[in-house]
Amino acid sequence: MQKELEIKENNSSSSVSEREKIFLNKYPEYSDTAILDQLRAVDYARLDEQKHVYLDYTGGNLYAESQIAKHHKLLTADILGNPHSGNPSSRLSSQLVSEARSKVLEFFNAGDNYFCVFTQNASGALKIVGECYPFNQDGFLLLSLDNHNSVNGIREFASNKGCAYEYSPLHKENLYLDEEKLLKNLDSHPGKTNKLFAYPAQSNVSGIKHPLKYVKIAKEKGWDVLLDTAAFVPSDKLDLQEVQPDFASISFYKIFGYPTGIGCLLLHKRMFNKLVKPWYAGGTISLSAATYRGHYLMPNHERFEDGTVNYLSIPAITFGLEHILNIGIQVITKRVKCLAGWLLEELLAVKHDNGKPVLKIFGAHDMTRRGGTIVMNFYNKEGEVYSHNFVEQDANRHNISLRSGCFCNPGLDEINNEITYQDLERYFTTHEAGNFYDMIDFIGILRGAIRISIGLATNFADIETFLKFVNEYKNR
Repeated sequence: MQKELEIKENNSSSSVSEREKIFLNKYPEYSDTAILDQLRAVDYARLDEQKHVYLDYTGGNLYAESQIAKHHKLLTADILGNPHSGNPSSRLSSQLVSEARSKVLEFFNAGDNYFCVFTQNASGALKIVGECYPFNQDGFLLLSLDNHNSVNGIREFASNKGCAYEYSPLHKENLYLDEEKLLKNLDSHPGKTNKLFAYPAQSNVSGIKHPLKYVKIAKEKGWDVLLDTAAFVPSDKLDLQEVQPDFASISFYKIFGYPTGIGCLLLHKRMFNKLVKPWYAGGTISLSAATYRGHYLMPNHERFEDGTVNYLSIPAITFGLEHILNIGIQVITKRVKCLAGWLLEELLAVKHDNGKPVLKIFGAHDMTRRGGTIVMNFYNKEGEVYSHNFVEQDANRHNISLRSGCFCNPGLDEINNEITYQDLERYFTTHEAGNFYDMIDFIGILRGAIRISIGLATNFADIETFLKFVNEYKNR
């Protein structure tokens, strides 16, 4: 039996704590997000039933029970077959995949300008660009120092094809891209062809939002632009008619939790023929021969969808996007901004009795260009840093899910922990193999941090529980 929403009187004075009253007075717009509290009571009830504080939405969003129910009903009611055929089961699969593809393009306001290429994940989308972009000695790759490793890895494709690359730096104090140096980098290499600039709309570590205006600026200066949107789109609107990157990588479980194992590359049609696919596979060609070296690639999104797409899971994307549309992405944006703003202010105020801060928060200390992700380290009253592993294990005992480590973003970890080029050179030139912990032992610098991230099912009580956890470190 489908559960019905139980609308709670959240503004009742008897059910609101004094601290929540202060919060609501400071962030009155939070009241506009009440639908998320209603949904939490029904679609995310497991959080309160298990007294679980989930603060890892950048790692993976939570799925709604209604999404699973709709997908389960579809799978048990219909007969779905491999779409590479014309039989009834194949036609139905093709129809459902096509509907999901159209829903994705509609959700991001892509119009007729983009292809939606389904991939295994956002990393798979980025790999298509790295593998197929025409890097050569006359090209150039410009990367933000703040990039996920799946973007950093594109430099290996570039280097292997004789193409040079460079990183554009950040301001250490706020972790913003250094705009002056970025513009200088974008003005460089005027004689180069096939120049690609890759950066994230929002950092997967610090939560800092890097301006979308850089897409237009870079394109006007002759660059193609790859925008990593995986950490941005779960709580912010991406309008492709307004921004128009050449490539945008998407991870669906980061937006609505289910299904995992599916992402997409939003590929502007003007770039379609610029990508040179180095091989072909089933589903990517219209014709191939074995005894003669000949083949013709498909003239649309199928060119880059190697093998058989995940036709059983892709229909769940439609349900996930409908779930977000029913909520309203603006509602999610507002809730995340309110809770993150309150949390950031409260965290910065936590100090030991001797005046030393309990936390060091990396990046800007205001919400001007922040999303719902905050990265930090914990310190004792002597000013000594706690291992991020220790803090995570402590959080586990409190049934709080947060994340620790470097978060697949070495650039931010190196700048936050002041790891120099010389430190890195000394390690990599003396080791044939290595890992994170071996490097810590070798260079003598404790790497890593604690990351918390807020999402659509987060409420005020979650934030207060985490603040209570942080306060337990006072005077230790």
